[in-house]
Amino acid sequence: MGQLRAFITDPRLPVVVSWLLLAVLLSANEPGSGLLIAIGFFAAFMSGLVGVGGAVLLIPLLLYLPPLFGFDAIPIKTVTGITIVQVTGAALSAGLAHLDDGRVDRPLFVVVGLSMAVCAFLGALVSAVVSGLVLEATFATMALVAAAVMLLLRNRTPPEVDGAPTFNRPLAFGLGAGVGFLAGMVGAGGAFILIPALLYIVRIPLRVTIGTSLWIVVAASIAGLLGKAFTGQIDWPLAFALLAGALPAGVLGAVVSRRTRPSRLATVLGLMIALVAVRMWVDVLGQM
Repeated sequence: MGQLRAFITDPRLPVVVSWLLLAVLLSANEPGSGLLIAIGFFAAFMSGLVGVGGAVLLIPLLLYLPPLFGFDAIPIKTVTGITIVQVTGAALSAGLAHLDDGRVDRPLFVVVGLSMAVCAFLGALVSAVVSGLVLEATFATMALVAAAVMLLLRNRTPPEVDGAPTFNRPLAFGLGAGVGFLAGMVGAGGAFILIPALLYIVRIPLRVTIGTSLWIVVAASIAGLLGKAFTGQIDWPLAFALLAGALPAGVLGAVVSRRTRPSRLATVLGLMIALVAVRMWVDVLGQM
């Protein structure tokens, strides 16, 4: 059992998996794989460096970059389908890397994780029948919230407490359900909204929030992935290309983050995300 734990928590494992995915992609000769690998690498690196969710960076890049490089635009439903695969891989990689941290509050995980996972699955199913316009508007709104969190609330946390925290269970359950449903629709893990919600609404201390939300997002991401897969919204070759770039980059970004002060970069990134969200709302309103 100890050897298995050491194997799955080895930081070299994501790199090995990434190279295996690259081999599969080269054999399939999928057009545009190189660009998707680069997008996956950049988004995951910035996610690990600054500490934001990968989906909030991936979705705008996947929507706007391919046409700039001469490739066909990727429909929003396909974007959300392949994004959830990358988000799930990143969440599992991070969860395994912190397997021994021991900072998971079980009552909080059960209450929020259960509601978020169930509703992420339902949101992923619903996304198959709603219009792409609705998905774009949903993501643009979530991106604005993420930008506001990065710019306004980054260094404001509730005080730490000794022992297990007490919290309002119906409130936590409801927040998990709402965040999970929206995240499942747009192919996100939801951490960029879940973490501030737990910190500033449920008032969970930072140490417990970080440790527990990591595994809540793992559960919600897997549920969202299943919902997208069951409804045929995932283009697997494109998803594998994202994963091939993202798996080693997330580890690299986390390593660089420990040796730098990325707070200024987080501010710039927050402004960029806000601008992208506004641009997406302009596009949405122009189609109405």
